[in-house]
Order: sequence, then structure tokens, then C-alpha cells
Amino acid sequence: MMKQKFVIDSYRFHAKDRSRFLVRGWFEDESCAEKHKLKILLDNEELPKEIEKKINTGIALFPKKDGNIPVWFYSVWITLPENFERAKVLKVVDCFQGEEETVYKISGSKLKKKQIRLDKYIEGGKLTRDGFKIRGWCIQLDKVKIQVYDEKKRKLPVEIKRKRRADILFQFPECRESEIFCFEIFYKGKIPKRATVYLEDGERKGHYSVILEPSTIKKGVEKVKEYSQKTYQYTKDFGMTNMMERAIVKLQRKDLDLYNYWRKQKAVTKKELKKQKNTVFPIQPKISIVVPLYKTPEEYLKKMITSVEKQSYTNWELCLSDGSGDSSPLTDILKNYIKRDSRIKVVSNKTALQISDNTNKALEVATGDWIAFMDHDDELTPDALYECIKAINKDSEIDMIYSDEDKVSMDGKEFFQPHFKSDFNIDMLRGTNYFCHFTVVKRELYQQAGKLRGEFDGAQDYDFVLRCVEHAKKVKHIAKVLYHWRAHRDSTAENPESKLYAFEAGKRAVQAHYDRVGIRAKVTSTKYLGIYRSKYDFDERPLVSIIIPNKDHIEDLDKCISSINQKGTYKNIEFIIVENNSEKKETFDYYNVLKQKNPKVRIVTWDGPFNYSSINNFGVTFAKGDFYLFLNNDTEIINEDCLEELLGYCRRSDVGAVGARLFYKDGTIQHAGVVVGMQGVAGHEAAGEPNEFPGYFGRTIIARDCSAVTAACIMVKRKVFEEVGGFNPELAVAFNDIDFCLKVRKAGYLILYNPYAELYHYESKSRGQEDTEEKIRRFQREIEIFHERWYDFLLKGDPYYNSNLTLAETNFGLRL
Repeated sequence: MMKQKFVIDSYRFHAKDRSRFLVRGWFEDESCAEKHKLKILLDNEELPKEIEKKINTGIALFPKKDGNIPVWFYSVWITLPENFERAKVLKVVDCFQGEEETVYKISGSKLKKKQIRLDKYIEGGKLTRDGFKIRGWCIQLDKVKIQVYDEKKRKLPVEIKRKRRADILFQFPECRESEIFCFEIFYKGKIPKRATVYLEDGERKGHYSVILEPSTIKKGVEKVKEYSQKTYQYTKDFGMTNMMERAIVKLQRKDLDLYNYWRKQKAVTKKELKKQKNTVFPIQPKISIVVPLYKTPEEYLKKMITSVEKQSYTNWELCLSDGSGDSSPLTDILKNYIKRDSRIKVVSNKTALQISDNTNKALEVATGDWIAFMDHDDELTPDALYECIKAINKDSEIDMIYSDEDKVSMDGKEFFQPHFKSDFNIDMLRGTNYFCHFTVVKRELYQQAGKLRGEFDGAQDYDFVLRCVEHAKKVKHIAKVLYHWRAHRDSTAENPESKLYAFEAGKRAVQAHYDRVGIRAKVTSTKYLGIYRSKYDFDERPLVSIIIPNKDHIEDLDKCISSINQKGTYKNIEFIIVENNSEKKETFDYYNVLKQKNPKVRIVTWDGPFNYSSINNFGVTFAKGDFYLFLNNDTEIINEDCLEELLGYCRRSDVGAVGARLFYKDGTIQHAGVVVGMQGVAGHEAAGEPNEFPGYFGRTIIARDCSAVTAACIMVKRKVFEEVGGFNPELAVAFNDIDFCLKVRKAGYLILYNPYAELYHYESKSRGQEDTEEKIRRFQREIEIFHERWYDFLLKGDPYYNSNLTLAETNFGLRL
């Protein structure tokens, strides 16, 4: 059997020419694809075929199997003869270096059943306040008739609304938009247990049942079964390889404990732990785990120590400092542990100690090459140290490590609130101590940073981490939950108001960090305890060139310019209005008045067709500022210091571009940073959420580094723009801003999202949506261009997101 064969991904009939059958797949080894030959055999007769090669536009969503993800997909169109159903079997045979292997086969009778089947998909039911909604689509060659019945076969009075779906048109390039019938079914009334949707298009028919109100016992099981069946059929027929994840994500209901299910699937097995224990690393440093104790409840102390003793990596020492004082209740317990395991060290203190002094006492007896920090009642996963050592052996430059974490209930039976973190994100760290647990540092780095400082008690770990990153060569994030943080009723996590002093200490720790690194910034607390705002201070006022493309819609443009002129406090600006094929006389009259009233405005004319990249590149040639602010004409600043907020960060030598927090007209969030790879290409975080929505662990309200921001409002250094060559004209409409940001990152600069630069964005009024067939086809081509350019990035994943979180949805759900 050949090792690198053609893998079948999906198969279906041509939507209109039912004599043509499509088999789509990919080669396990793309480098030798040209040496393979595909033969299509109907019984023993070879059939004619056409092969199309296309880039995989679902790289980020594609299920990873043995790390092998296809770059290219091959669509094999097979022309079937009349009476093909009489044949015993249709085979797809992969021929390679004298070997032949059948990679797909189907009987003629089954093939005939597929031919007469209605191409359709029902995406499930959703309960509404007064009924239910069902979403789906089908291919319409004649005129589709849709009817819905309940479990007793009673016809339900429903309303059917047609919707536009670009994603389905992508799957059927042979169809016109009018031939793809995408719909939403609305029903008001008593909710049946089950609804069956019947579809009929000429001679083609199909139906699908949707469970709406299963019993409490069967609810979870039925949902899993329903989504699994639908996903399997859809994936098999139409190649939507991300649909399994999308379907299971829908199971995030209050009555299903998804995270505990998830962690059972991901938890390290006994077999894996045994293999880890037998692993001999080239580098096997000793790790000193330092733990300050203070009247720790015996049950939690034992669980903490046991979690260390169960580590699959065994070269460790546990350094415990008992700061309970002279009458410590822990003395006898600790003596027993010392006798039992020579790797456990205990420092007994005659006086009660605060947390920093207590931790420092444990550090004094630590002899390890690396130092790990742990709280006295928490637990490590059994592979925690192994994962750290594996990372160290993979990259010798690493001198600081942190991991994902979750919380564990008091009885140790329930795990909840997992925190799946960004890779090293210096600006997020300045906004909150997202490192937290599990943190491990190399001894040399610890010695550079110094011991914990008592003046920051309550946030002593935050202060320590900030001092470490100032000297670190390379900070490594391990995207695995390696630490269980026990949730106490009086802990900062569960009752923040009980430790207000800790949050004040955190603010001072960030301020001290800025002072050490020479950044002029003022740190303030926010209403979200443990999250801080940094406002940059600067004396010089460089010229900012504001570049705004415009086609008619002068009311939008006037509102945009007026908000900056009248509300904004930053005055050293110029406006470059790039006129783009306006058709109304009023527009040009407005331009004349605008130039007379405002000497800072310059109107330049773009004569070519709409191309966002080229228009902005053209506008830049007239700009005189050292900073460019690319702005949509349908935006309006909200806070008067909006430009100062953008400029404060953009002035930093390590920052290339800064984006803002944008809101729709109704106040809901439109943009709070971009995750590259989400939904196949890129997605806006928190889009559609309420104004005050803090996001996943505060991401919406923290100034932080990200992979991309929207160019509806983006400030860029002139020299950086020139260095990366501006926007890519190949991307005329879509993803040009994402492509630009990735180029900036590749050049070594940070992209920053600042939530304190706020604007309304009235969303593409001047250009319209991607709602015509021509626009959709162009959109698809630009997706392919983007994937070809950034395949490696999409394959590795967005470093500021987390591989444990779904890319199929925008809800930060689990990736299953």
C-alpha cells in the first residue's frame, strides 16, 4: 500500500448537470502530487475526467490529523455514461510508481440514489421566545416548495424568508446565486417536540427532522446524535470539513457541562504518563517548586503535595516555607513529608510572614536550575513539569514559561473557568496579570529580576513577572491547562472586593514597570478589578495625515470630519479625501465648500475602479505627516482624545500600527481586535456584543497586541507603511487590512488594539455589502490569494488567540 496517497474529502453530483460527479480530495504528500495519476473506472472502463486545483481556503479550520494539513484541494469532475446505475462499482484509483490503490468506490445503485437526491442541508432548530427558527439551504433548479410538520404529521403554519449565503455559493461554483435557495423558517406557537422540514423541487425531494424539545434525560444525547449525523452527511457530501466543530460548539447549553467533558477528552492518559516517565531528555534541569504556606488546611496541603509527587518528570524539588508562625498547625504534617521524600524541603519560621517574605524564604533553599511558583492549596496536572522540560529542550533560548490554567472546586470534583491565554503579549500583561499560573523561570533570570518585594504584597507575583519579562530572552506560552487554581470564597478570584489592596498593588507594579523601562505612561485602575489602563504621555505633536476614501455619502463624510475637528482635541492634522468615482453633483459642491471652510482638507481624485488598497496607497502619496490614520468615511469619533490614544501607542518604536474599538450605530461592538484564522480567514472579536462587554478574560477592554486590526480606523507610522510597501492591490476589497497587518508583524513590529480610542462605525454604507454574485466570486478569489500568501501563519495559528479555542465561531468556545 502506498504511503502518500490521494485522500478523499468529499463527493457530490454537479448541481445542474447530473451526468457529472465530483470527487474532491488532497495528496498526503503534496511534493509528489505530480507523480500521481488518478484513474476513474466504472467497472473496468476508464471514464473521462477534469481536474481542478485550488488552494485550501479552510486551513485554519481543517481538522488536524497527525499534523498533516492539505495545502491544495483537487476537484475531479467525472462524466458518467447513461445507465451508469447498472454498473457494479465506480472506483477512483490512485496510481503511483507502479502501484495502484482504490481510494474511493461506490456502487452504481447508490450512485443513482445520490443523483436523484435533492442537494440540501438543514442546520438545526433554535427556540425563540414564542416558537422556533430553522435555518438551511437547498439547490433550486425548478421552484422549491417547503413545508413543515410536527411529530404528529400536522402541518405547521410557518413563515419562510430567503437569505443570501456567500458560504454556500462558494461550495457550488457551478450555480448562479438565484439557484441557491438559502432560507430561515419561522414558527410562532406551541413548540412541538420535533419538526420535519419537507423540501420539493420538481422530481427531487428531501426531508429532515429537527428535535426541538427532547426529554431532559435525552436532551444531551439527542443533540449529540442530531448534530453528529448532520455533520457526517454534510461533510461527506459537500466537504465542509469544519462543520463537526461548528455543530458540537452548538451544544454549549447551560444543562451540558462542556468543559468537564472537554478536559476528560484532552487529559493525559496513564499510558502517556508512563511514556513521559521513560523519556530521557538531552537537557534535564532540576525544577524547584516554591510554595509559601500559611495555616493551609490539611486536605488542600496534601492534595497540593500529591500533585507534585505525581509528576511524570521526576527531577524536581518542592521548597515549602511555613509562614504560619510559632504555633503552626502544619509542623507535624510537614515532618512526615520530609521523611517520606528527600526532594521535599521545609523552612519553618518562628514568626508569621507576609506572602513575599514567605516566598523568599522558600527561594533561599531552592537549588534548581529553574524556579516554579505555586500556591499552597492549588494543584498541578501530572504532566505539568514534563511539558515545561519538553519546551526547554525544543528551544534553549527560553528562559520564562507560563501555561493555561483553570479553577477547581473545593472538593476537587469540578473544574471550571478555564483560561486559555495569548502567547507572550507585553501590552496585555501591562493591562492585567494574565500570566498568573503556572509560571516557571530560569534561575539566571530570577537572579536578574530579584526576589519578591513586600511593598507589592497582594500583587507580588505580578511585580515579579513584569521584572522578569524586562530581562527575558524568550518567553514561552504552553497552550495546555497545567495548573488547577482552587476557588476559595474569600479569594481574589471569587470575591475581588475582599482584596482591594491587591489591585492597588497591581496598579503600582505596572507603574513601576513603566518607570524602569523608560515609558512615560500613567496607570489607572478600571471598574474591572485587576484590569488597568495605561495612558501615554508625550510632549511633541507630530502631524497626522488622515486618509479617507469617499464616494458620495457626504453626510457620512461631514459627520466624520466634523467629529474630529469639533470634538477631537488633537489639532495637528490634515485630511486627504480620496474622491472615488462619485456620481452626485452635491458631492462636488460639498468638496468645494469643505476646502474653503477647512484649509486642512485636500481633495485628490482616484480615477480607477474601486480598489481599497490602491485608493489608500494613492492617498498616501499626498500625505505630509509622519503618521497616517486610515479612516472610513462612515466613522465618527466618540472620545475627544481618540487620536491621542492612538498616537500614544503608535509612537513607540516597537509598534507599527494601532487600531481602535468600534461600535455599530446601536452601541454594540463592531471591532475589538481581529483573530486571524477565525471562520477560515479572520474574525472580529466580540462583534455584536453590548457596549460594556468586557470580553474573554477582559480582552475587549485591555489594550493589547494582536495579529490584526480593521483598517476602518488604523494609525500607522509613515516609515513602517513605506517599509512594508503599503496595502496589497491584489486584495481590492477584502482582507487587505489583515494582509497589511501581517506584513507589519513580519517586519518585526507590533499591531496594537487600544479600546480607549472609540468610534462609531456605520459599516460599509458607501460601498455596499458582498451581496451580488460578482462580488461574492471576487471575495472568494481574494480569500484564495490571502491563503496562498499566509498559509504558514494560518497553519500555525494566531499567536494571540489559543489553539484550544474554536475558530469556527466567534464566541471563544472550546475547540473540540
